[in-house]
Amino acid sequence: MPSLNFNPDKEIPDLTGKAIFITGGTSGLGAQSAINLAKHNASHIYISGRNAQSAEKIISQIRDSGSKTKVKFIQCDLASLSSVKAAAEQFMSTSPQLDVLMCNAGIMAKPPSLTTDGYELQFGTNHLGHALLIKKLLPLLEETSNSGGDARIVILTSEGMFLHPKGGIVFDDLKTVQNFWAAGPWRRYGQSKLANMLYARELSRQCPNITSISIHPGVVSTELIANSRFMDRILIYMTNLGNLLKPEEGAYNQVWAATTPRENLKNGMYYEPVGKLAQKKLDKTARDDDLAKRLWKWTEDALSEY
Repeated sequence: MPSLNFNPDKEIPDLTGKAIFITGGTSGLGAQSAINLAKHNASHIYISGRNAQSAEKIISQIRDSGSKTKVKFIQCDLASLSSVKAAAEQFMSTSPQLDVLMCNAGIMAKPPSLTTDGYELQFGTNHLGHALLIKKLLPLLEETSNSGGDARIVILTSEGMFLHPKGGIVFDDLKTVQNFWAAGPWRRYGQSKLANMLYARELSRQCPNITSISIHPGVVSTELIANSRFMDRILIYMTNLGNLLKPEEGAYNQVWAATTPRENLKNGMYYEPVGKLAQKKLDKTARDDDLAKRLWKWTEDALSEY
């Protein structure tokens, strides 16, 4: 279990004037991140997700805490590119500013299925939906950076990326359900989380004026695990000796990444809890810059009509 030597109440700086967008902000790590950040005077926090009722509970909790931060819900289903496009356009019509984009939402170890647009479900949700949101919101982030601000993109990956299939990403099959011969749900999950990490690294090369990093939150007791199949839950508990982090602890790494002084971050890098540079833990596939470039090109082509 990682050492969680981080106190968000004391170590998150004043966020006055900051606008923050958190995907999956209606529950789990995203909701806890919003709660933590709202304590430090962020100007606006936007939380996206599919459930407006869950969002209202988080908004009410923040409001009842006495925080002056304005929190707004934006409907967004990452498994639908048209929904992502609409969410980005709603945000841009509402906010003239964006300082931090936290790509937090995700799904894990799902049975074979496709997104609305026909992509493998986990890859389409965890990577492609976020990539479109990033693409649409880049102009606002670049404006923040060009105006002397500190624009950041924090993308949640997972050490589960090491479960990726041979070659890392099976590009030719991304428009199928990808029935791998063994451990299919975890291979598909690993592929999508590898893509999250690679995309953050390539994003730092394509847009060097924006700080883009990937982070592993730790193995956290959230709905992702609670809603997993029984045998998958047993596997997770056994491989982690039952030492799962609480959701509030699981959010530490991402709020650290979103708020720590810029000099503490290396653009494009991968961090484990809390704030530990973990590039040396990456396997050969995860260190492959040519794979990252191929993913970037594939993603640009897939999103060209948006």
